[in-house]
Amino acid sequence: VQLQASGGGSVQAGGSLRLSCAASGRAVSRYNMGWFRQAPGKEREFVAALGWRGDRIYYSASVRGRSTIGRDNAKNTVYLEMNSLNHEDTAVYYCAADTAWPLYASRMDSWGKGTQVTVSS
Repeated sequence: VQLQASGGGSVQAGGSLRLSCAASGRAVSRYNMGWFRQAPGKEREFVAALGWRGDRIYYSASVRGRSTIGRDNAKNTVYLEMNSLNHEDTAVYYCAADTAWPLYASRMDSWGKGTQVTVSS
């Protein structure tokens, strides 16, 4: 599956963004999908995951309660909505797919190109 993330940009602290991950080649509903992010000088970290059946959803502690991961099968797209953004959310965000669970940044089957999110005060 080929993935393309979009929706990043510059936003003020406290604002919101909706990131999209458009898939091609295969249906996202066949994969466990994840969002990861990488800030400058830091390792890539897990943000959110959605199981292929849609019945398993996990968030990192840093975004839990202010983020929502979802999927639109008709558009073959996975979304990540983030609210109450703060400076620590500044990073390049990547979507990824894997047939295994749980999701780890070190072993995802497919990665999309990242989209930059910059939060300013």
